[in-house]
Amino acid sequence: MRPTWRSTTALAALLFGCISWTAMAQAGRTAADRVYTDGQAQRGQTLYAAQCAACHGPALAGAVGPPLAGAVFLRTWDKRPLIDLVEKIQNTMPAAKPGTVSRAQATDLVAHLLKTNAFPAGSAELGGDVLLKQITVVGPAGTAPVAGAPGPAALAITSAKPPGNMAQLMRGILFPSSNLLFQVQSYDPAAPKTAYEPGTTSFSWTDWGAGIYSGWELVDYAAIAIAESAPLLLAPDRRCENGKPVPVDRADWIQFTADLAEAGRAAYRASQTRNRETVSDVTNQIADACLRCHEVYRDKGRGTPDDPSNKAARC
Repeated sequence: MRPTWRSTTALAALLFGCISWTAMAQAGRTAADRVYTDGQAQRGQTLYAAQCAACHGPALAGAVGPPLAGAVFLRTWDKRPLIDLVEKIQNTMPAAKPGTVSRAQATDLVAHLLKTNAFPAGSAELGGDVLLKQITVVGPAGTAPVAGAPGPAALAITSAKPPGNMAQLMRGILFPSSNLLFQVQSYDPAAPKTAYEPGTTSFSWTDWGAGIYSGWELVDYAAIAIAESAPLLLAPDRRCENGKPVPVDRADWIQFTADLAEAGRAAYRASQTRNRETVSDVTNQIADACLRCHEVYRDKGRGTPDDPSNKAARC
């Protein structure tokens, strides 16, 4: 019996739902387990007022930057370990001077965020990578849904017919984004950028964007593009370059798509460390995710003079 789109979507949702940003904390501790002290949170509050309030608001309600308190914040960081939050602050904040906050300061800021989000204080200060990896962010009674927020479906696929075929989607989003990540192996994203001069560079997103965004921001955007566009490979009515339907109902295609999305998320986590070696390592995961799918659906061989790459047999 051929699976329907409804059953295919359910299977895809299951696969995507099983993929987390990071491994769940083995010790099972949460931010509700009194993991910081009032003194630490006070230090974080002082630092926040000086370094963060201009973007995130004095009450952490958001302004230029997103809110750091309330349902939106808790939903964003739900079930993620505190080390992810500490490292994001340390490596990418403040936005105008990223990398100027020390590890200890970033940890104090997280203590302030926890206190503001009504997590209780304890007798021991928060700190240490092992502990930070073990403690996850959850609300005291679970994370409340945000009014008007989408449901738990992992795929938000429009019912409209996709305008592009599989090759166009890959070449327009996934290929250039992957190549930008691979480029980190050879070029330092932190190197001084060259201003964009119209008419003097090639017609390239990276050339154009280099005059506006930092190198590390471009790496962030490439990783996000892979993670968020991967589910588009499961859109119904998508066609291969040869006009045949994309096999969205096959379990292996769904798994390959889930693997690609997770590779994009892993690349984004790596990019947030602002460490070239870490990003270079994760490009292996991206390459493997692509290769496993290509071996089944693209690398067909046995071409002809009229069709040397055998497009007629591949998606």
